[in-house]
Amino acid sequence: MSVYSIARQEWAESIFKVSTEYAIYAPVEKFKTVDYELVTAENVSEIAYNGQLPVLPLKAFFFPVKENVGQEPVADKRIIIGVRNCDLMALKLLDAVFLDEEFLDIHYQSRRENTILIGNDCYAIKETCHCTVYGLEPYPQENMDITISPVGEVLYLSVATPKGATLLTKLNMTGLREESELPESVQRKRAVIREKLKNQHKELPGLEETKAGLLKTDASFWQEYAQKCVSCGACAMICPTCHCFLLIDRQNFEKVKNWDTCQYPSFEKVAAGEDPLRRLSKRLKNRYECKYIHKPEMFNALACTGCGRCIDACIGKIDKNQIIIAACKKD
Repeated sequence: MSVYSIARQEWAESIFKVSTEYAIYAPVEKFKTVDYELVTAENVSEIAYNGQLPVLPLKAFFFPVKENVGQEPVADKRIIIGVRNCDLMALKLLDAVFLDEEFLDIHYQSRRENTILIGNDCYAIKETCHCTVYGLEPYPQENMDITISPVGEVLYLSVATPKGATLLTKLNMTGLREESELPESVQRKRAVIREKLKNQHKELPGLEETKAGLLKTDASFWQEYAQKCVSCGACAMICPTCHCFLLIDRQNFEKVKNWDTCQYPSFEKVAAGEDPLRRLSKRLKNRYECKYIHKPEMFNALACTGCGRCIDACIGKIDKNQIIIAACKKD
């Protein structure tokens, strides 16, 4: 992996120059939260390289909330800056689902092919972040084209793919300097964040222990926690890996694909009114088993990457991590 350094200001000026060819999205901090915005001349200097995880999961760029899949795919060329590792690693599961040769989603495929992903080291974390519990690092590992590691007013760019190398060539930055490796200051920052993540979730079990704990639970366990659930589906909508959808046929052969979730009533309702997930407690149980048992077994990929968004978004204040800890302590 080739490593380069560039002044933050020159990078901002250069990346904006290609905005006529690419739609560029980057995290911007507003009202104490960070989220993706379309980069313009007004906000290009406000990109939050050192900020927290963006509210919007990366999946929304490739798997929209609503789309007409009866049309030919049209995907504009895009650059998405500041993607965190929990979102990048979620793509492994989404790719396995939507790029399967037998059930290929050509709309998802077109968006993936036309998007350049620029990952970002995590230098700020939330109390709910817990990626290291599942073996992930607080910096990009896979699925990015370039990684940005900021140190003061200097950005270190690690180029991971030919697509990333082509972009750097196109930017033609005069101040770009090739480095032999990432500096020690970046490695120290990564180690500090990794240690913070490990310390704030010491009691949270790993994947195999979580799976074993969930398999021990009974109906009464889920009934207790389901009392606070209102079936709003926020946990699934904000999750970087949840990918269930509903197809709706409309007039003129329009086929609309909408996000869906097992937390909604009637999600599994079939002919004659049968519904295996009629009870709210069963829907809650299904979500956890899907995340930690079914999807990992089916696709050999993480279905929870420890971003903590579901905990932050829950109207009923249900803490996923506390449920898992309780399940693993259950006799």
